[in-house]
Amino acid sequence: MPKKTDEMPIMEHMEELRRVLIVSIIATIVLAIAAYFFIDQILAILMEPLTKLEQKVNFLGVTEPIFVKLKLSFFAGFLAAMPIILWQIWSFVVPALRKNEKVAFTMFVLISYLSFMGGVAFGFFGVFRYGVYFLLQFAGPTLAPMLTIDKYISFTISFLIPFGIVFEFPLISYFLARLGLVSYAFFARNRRYAILISVVIAAVITPTPDIITCLIVSGPMYLLFEFSVFVMRITERRLARRKKREQMAEMSDAHPQQP
Repeated sequence: MPKKTDEMPIMEHMEELRRVLIVSIIATIVLAIAAYFFIDQILAILMEPLTKLEQKVNFLGVTEPIFVKLKLSFFAGFLAAMPIILWQIWSFVVPALRKNEKVAFTMFVLISYLSFMGGVAFGFFGVFRYGVYFLLQFAGPTLAPMLTIDKYISFTISFLIPFGIVFEFPLISYFLARLGLVSYAFFARNRRYAILISVVIAAVITPTPDIITCLIVSGPMYLLFEFSVFVMRITERRLARRKKREQMAEMSDAHPQQP
């Protein structure tokens, strides 16, 4: 019996984690179904870079359009379900935290979602549309692109998700700097490696092998690295000023001025 009692907390945690996963999956599926009713409007937005250039998009298989719409629906459903997923993660983690940690974690979850969605929006409106236009110009007047809907949507999704992830870097840098796990001086000394790593990561995550797409992705990625370094510098300065004030307060308490 004692053994069963000792195992109960672990089993309860596993059951709670199972509930979090089930709710997250159900939320994604339900919102994916809801997104399917607006899939034509979503598809029109994503295809705007091509329609503005009067480019036609083809499909090679009879089932390709329906599978593309299902894929896009689940992608839209996942983005729409992210607040629910993050809320489930929040409810799973928060009971084990102290009061000040709960506030910090709540802010982390909220800003994390906004950063991810901001990265996806920036990736599409700030980079993707211009990148597609720029890449298609290389065809020239004599070549006609034969674009398929499956490859175009797959390219779009695989292009946007990394931007959402990369936009988390400043937030992660802030919390790591507060914990003292990273320092501004270290990253400032290794900027040249950051450029190389940005290009390598961009080459891995971009679905096309051309250097132009790689540079389009790696450019904003490196700028976010610089912004993350700036965030670390500001955070370290604030922590240093706070520590100095605490030390001065301790010295004042230890050696009170004589009247």
